[in-house]
Amino acid sequence: MIQPEHQRRAYLDALGIDVWLPRDQADPEPDVSDATIASGDMDWDTLRATIAACTRCPLHQSRTQTVFGVGSADPDWMIIGEAPGAEEDRRGEPFVGRSGKLLDEMLRAIGQSRDSVFIANILKCRPPNNRDPEPEESAECRGYLERQIELLRPKIILAVGRIAAHLLLDTDTPVGQLRGSVHKLGNTPLVVTYHPAYLLRSPSQKRKAWDDLCLAERVMLEASA
Repeated sequence: MIQPEHQRRAYLDALGIDVWLPRDQADPEPDVSDATIASGDMDWDTLRATIAACTRCPLHQSRTQTVFGVGSADPDWMIIGEAPGAEEDRRGEPFVGRSGKLLDEMLRAIGQSRDSVFIANILKCRPPNNRDPEPEESAECRGYLERQIELLRPKIILAVGRIAAHLLLDTDTPVGQLRGSVHKLGNTPLVVTYHPAYLLRSPSQKRKAWDDLCLAERVMLEASA
């Protein structure tokens, strides 16, 4: 399939390859102040390359690499966390270390795995010292995440932790009040649960997280029926 010219140029630009055109053939400078405009028509490979080369916010200055996400290209489940940490930044993969191992165990408990779901973050770059994302940083990354969701078309989204839940649902309601209900992100059902890092600190809450997973599984099965 022939790639549209605007996608080809975006891909080459993301790779740092200059495209020289005669002045009368050059397109006007695009307005990419909105991440949705920049990513709204990208295919998967172009989106990955664009994120890898992104300099839209100052976080690119301190990152080791971007964290695009991992998992199936055709998942029923999409897991969304907040931002990469130090180990994620080093390895280029979300949810590694102790939190990642607990997430893997949670997925196995419902018959899923890191390979059968898709795991992503609100931010694609690590904030310094693992601080919370700034609103401007989240806004610049939002279009990338939305395009991932559009391309993956998951049957259920699991928002993991306070930051992810608040930014996805545009609310400041505590996680304890958001969990236990089915929300919507566009047309996609969304369930909120606790972050594995919180569960490691508060193991007594693991039962509630299990209830959240069971709720999400029921919603996903209903969507598949």
